[in-house]
Amino acid sequence: MPDVGTGPGARPLHRPSPASAGALLAVLSAAAFSTSGAFAAALLASGWTPGALVTVRLALGGLALLGPALWQLRGRFGLLRTRWPRIVLYGAVTMAACQLCYFYAVSRLSVGVALLLEYTAPVLIVALVWARTRRRPGWLRLAGAGVAMGGLVLVLDVFAGMRLDPVGVLFGLGAAVTLAAYFLMSGRTDDGLPPLVLAAGGLLSAGAVLGAVGAVGLLPFAWSSEPVVLMGIATSPLVPLLGISLVAAALAYATGIAATRRLGAPLASFVGLFEVVFAVAVAWLFVGQLPTGGQLVGGAVIMLGVVAVKLDEVLAARRRRAGVHPAGSTASVPGTRSDAGG
Repeated sequence: MPDVGTGPGARPLHRPSPASAGALLAVLSAAAFSTSGAFAAALLASGWTPGALVTVRLALGGLALLGPALWQLRGRFGLLRTRWPRIVLYGAVTMAACQLCYFYAVSRLSVGVALLLEYTAPVLIVALVWARTRRRPGWLRLAGAGVAMGGLVLVLDVFAGMRLDPVGVLFGLGAAVTLAAYFLMSGRTDDGLPPLVLAAGGLLSAGAVLGAVGAVGLLPFAWSSEPVVLMGIATSPLVPLLGISLVAAALAYATGIAATRRLGAPLASFVGLFEVVFAVAVAWLFVGQLPTGGQLVGGAVIMLGVVAVKLDEVLAARRRRAGVHPAGSTASVPGTRSDAGG
């Protein structure tokens, strides 16, 4: 048995670094988010409207995290009295507004175009860091961003059935802005809010906001108790409803927030692009929709882009430790890590 004790001659336990743990959490979050399409498709086919589905998804996801969040908050309940405005704002902007913008975008644009616009969020974050610090990102990071976006175009098959509309484009860009806000606000640690508390509070707040929007008629609400077909099997609508709430909401947001706090918003947002790659795999498993060659190539290209962004952070961290501050280095910005990769 290997010696992992603390006595003389013992070898210390090797714990994963924050960056490694963050990368695993970010991939898990992307995989969890990717299941929403398959679960949603089953419910939408039975008569659910997107507005009702997402509202229930967020509300049930928040309720599922409520117990663990209160446990994580034990002894610090005073944080809720002082931080509740940020929790409500987080849910309203990064969850409710993001969902609304995407729904309105996809009602006027083809799905591929709407998703492509929404997933320009990582590029927006890079641009924001550049504007805030007035330091140009490293060429490797810029190249990685471009490569990742190119891979995204291939995975989404954007040009198949392309449909454009100026108002839809504006809503798509709104979805990108609110998604960027999700990563930036999730990455903040200066308010002392534990990840589960932020996730649960945000989900419940978002569910309340969408419920209010639906109550005044701005978001169509309809649901059905009829059986649904999931993976070719007729089942109760509770099965996909619990799946989309527990996996694609509670697990996805909880791990996403934890990952962003370890990786920083820029890198976490690029890893989040793997959601579309996992979504292709989920469609293959759930409905037998085989990925095209272009989508497989696109997934590999996205991975290359993310690796380039991470490598840029590693090299920048080494230069900082050596006391070198090139024009392309990243300074401290809310939601980023100045020591990422170090």
